[in-house]
Amino acid sequence: MATEVSATSLFRGPDRGVSENVVLRHDDGVITEISEGAGPAPRSFVIPAFVNAHDHARATPSSFGAVGMPLESWILRTALGSPVDPYLTAASALARSAKAGCAAMMVHYTRPSGTMPLLDEAKAIAKAASDVGIRMAFAMAVRDQNPIVYGDAEPVLSGLPGDDRKTIEDLFVRAPLSPKAYIELTDAIAAAIAGPMVDVQLGPAGVQWCSKPLLEAVAENSARTGRRIHMHLLETVYQRAWADQHFPDMVRWLREVGFLSERLTLAHCIHARPEELEMIAASGARIVTNFSSNMHLRSGLAPIAAAHRCGCAITVGVDGLALDEDDDILREMRLVQMVHGGLGFKATWTPAEMFSLAIRNGRHATGAPGNGELSAGNPADYVVIDLDRLDRDQIMSVDPMALLFARGNASLVKEVVVAGRTIARDGVCMGVDLPAIERESRAMYRANVGKLDSFRRMWPSLSDRLSGWFEQQLTCQ
Repeated sequence: MATEVSATSLFRGPDRGVSENVVLRHDDGVITEISEGAGPAPRSFVIPAFVNAHDHARATPSSFGAVGMPLESWILRTALGSPVDPYLTAASALARSAKAGCAAMMVHYTRPSGTMPLLDEAKAIAKAASDVGIRMAFAMAVRDQNPIVYGDAEPVLSGLPGDDRKTIEDLFVRAPLSPKAYIELTDAIAAAIAGPMVDVQLGPAGVQWCSKPLLEAVAENSARTGRRIHMHLLETVYQRAWADQHFPDMVRWLREVGFLSERLTLAHCIHARPEELEMIAASGARIVTNFSSNMHLRSGLAPIAAAHRCGCAITVGVDGLALDEDDDILREMRLVQMVHGGLGFKATWTPAEMFSLAIRNGRHATGAPGNGELSAGNPADYVVIDLDRLDRDQIMSVDPMALLFARGNASLVKEVVVAGRTIARDGVCMGVDLPAIERESRAMYRANVGKLDSFRRMWPSLSDRLSGWFEQQLTCQ
């Protein structure tokens, strides 16, 4: 059905700037025309829809006590938040991103529920994305080494009472998938859920968690099929130290086996060095930065401005840990701009340039079609911002994109349209009842949490042992 949207202001891109008083028309999910002459309508600023380019579709981690700790402890602690119902957990996360203005979201699925076969779990998550109406990239994460620490876990486990050791091993130590079995699983997931709104990708968890044969198999399959890859890289100081000790030529090796390519998106890269950034840039791979997550987990400040200067394609993700744990991707982009946007009079990019880069590269990372610009022939993926609230004083004419990066947040989002379909309006998701989903999920988690009392009881001892292992074995020089 043909639709017309009147816009007081509409962002056309960093080169074309903002157009005033225009009408955007779309039909069958595609923009057909943008023309002058908008009629009377509430004041609005229409912009390309956002992309959450790195996430895991999980429950809010702080609710399970995963607060104020580094990633290496945090990952284990979040076992308390393993999905009790994969559909509900995913629908909640996807809907939060959608109502914040995202047209697409990357789900790097690192913690399956264990309540159903992996293929069925992927189908449940795809149904959640379809119900919400959001585009989704999905990668079943895989690891085949180092489930507890980056090396021999015996110093952590030895001396624990037998029951406590069994609790840890039951939660985290499982027979890994072989490279062949993982590729077959990914093929099966793609056959079951891939389509115009779902891009199935390969998802090695990270080099410290994946053997060389597994990474080689992923690189070969990606090159042969064109399938995208999504992976963490050098997120923490301990991963940097592990690489320096055990895999000093890691990024070069990834390049040599064909892992680095335009099909690859790397999350974080906080501790990547200049020569590694150069290799990533030359390959055409993207870096997705997750500012608030990096701060929550004390992982450090990523060299995003340096990466941009050497030609890396940069985009932005929430990683399930936005500043206020509310999946506000607009605030996340503003934080990236504020921290990496320049020093003094030397700017890394303008807000409009940063916004456009994040959207375009995010769409490439998630397999979403188009370049994210609002122009005829591109997908009708856009967000309507309440211009009265954004420009609340209306004293003089101010660039609405500048205002968006000065004070914008998800509360200003009036409508979110994906493939021509309104998926959220005034903070309410149209395809699912998010408050009801969250109530049902909380009730299930509360009923389930007692099953992990033994893990909660032993957590202080395990946390101390983890910190001791990493500080003794992998202290950065």
